[in-house]
Amino acid sequence: MTSTTTPETLNGERIEELQQIAGDHLFMHAVQTNDWRGHLKIYVKGDGVWVETVNGDRYLDAMAGLWYKSAGYGRKEIADAVYAQTMAIDSPPAGGSTLPQIELAGKVAELYPDHGARSFFVSGGSEAVETAVKMAKKYSQLNGKGGAFKVISRRYSYHGGTAMAVSLGRNPAADPMGPEMPGALHVTNWNSYRLPFAGDPVDVAIKCANEFEEVIVHQGPETVAAMIAEPISAAYGIQVPPAEYWQRLREIADKYDVVLIADEVITGFGRTGEWFGPMNWGVQPDVTAVAKAITSGYAPLGAAIATKKIADAFVGGPNETFKHLITFGGHPVASAAALANLKIFEREDLVGNSRRMGNYLYEKLLELFSHKMVGDVRGGLGLLAAVELVSDRANKTPFPADTGLAKQLPKMLFDRNIVSFRAGDVISICPPLSINSDEIDFIVDAIDGALDELEAELGI
Repeated sequence: MTSTTTPETLNGERIEELQQIAGDHLFMHAVQTNDWRGHLKIYVKGDGVWVETVNGDRYLDAMAGLWYKSAGYGRKEIADAVYAQTMAIDSPPAGGSTLPQIELAGKVAELYPDHGARSFFVSGGSEAVETAVKMAKKYSQLNGKGGAFKVISRRYSYHGGTAMAVSLGRNPAADPMGPEMPGALHVTNWNSYRLPFAGDPVDVAIKCANEFEEVIVHQGPETVAAMIAEPISAAYGIQVPPAEYWQRLREIADKYDVVLIADEVITGFGRTGEWFGPMNWGVQPDVTAVAKAITSGYAPLGAAIATKKIADAFVGGPNETFKHLITFGGHPVASAAALANLKIFEREDLVGNSRRMGNYLYEKLLELFSHKMVGDVRGGLGLLAAVELVSDRANKTPFPADTGLAKQLPKMLFDRNIVSFRAGDVISICPPLSINSDEIDFIVDAIDGALDELEAELGI
């Protein structure tokens, strides 16, 4: 099942040289150079849910890389598929396609609720979101809404790192990009722990969804092209909505002829215990943005999956053509990786395992309420869960920023052989879908021990 390739053996001098090169020339993503210079974690091997560093130490990856290593590490058959495609034809002349790209489009349609769907392949999540938004705007123009350019999204969401995508979330964790994309409108996000309004959770969820309608009516339906949301907001702390929330979004989109986009860059392909997140609630979006797990990170690939209704609007003449191009979108090598990856998903029932192990993980995490600082545990919908820490459980009071949980907890977990870069006030857990119950126990035991250590340091 997994690779037995032995990584390069490195001596201390070579490791020190690599640290020096990295410190002088590597621009790491979204982290401060001064926080890692001289002690960068360098990984050289992976097997299942485990990774090995250049120093020979072994760790369980509780975040599946960056939310994507769904089939786990060391899958030789994916590497073989990549090699075979590279040797056959690594990329085609412009205007043509290749076998794996065509086969992948068919496979995605087979797994997607709308079997008549078309996939516009791109290189990753940000491009998938950009493509979905442009597709929605063009679709609106083709269907009599020539002035529709506005897109409604939720505050504190994360839809990608490009300037347009950053405009959609207003997430404080992202660097400000200056003026936002014209037409970017924002509504209240769903938060199950700190309800944004008083009342029954389902009623509050519907009220949050209704804000989309209020904005549409206020702006004018003829000006609004799309509304976009994640099925479960990872950036906002793993917020799982009730079924009524997404069902209401679908009703609103239909009522005002607005394209409903599901950002499933994180949740797509089994993360929620279904192939696609809205399937849990019986909802079909118009366009779904995916990436990450489509290849389990073995090669960069994403897609905007359009239902037949949306895709058919682009079939016709020059005016209907979607004049959108991504140079490496649907790269044959990445498509081959995706096909091999999805074969593993089906053969090993990784989506079913996500559902079963997700329930087990959630039940185990509930035991952490024995710690006074645990305010909330969220999960129960696949292998995506969170533990939120508070200084006062009764009042749901967050810890002051200068407590430094975001620096302390990842180190405490790493000392217990767990990689968890998303650990702070909220400890996110998103392991490979191939994980077993013993490995989940290992994660939860490590969190339990880290919380013991943290409570002792804080005098709780």
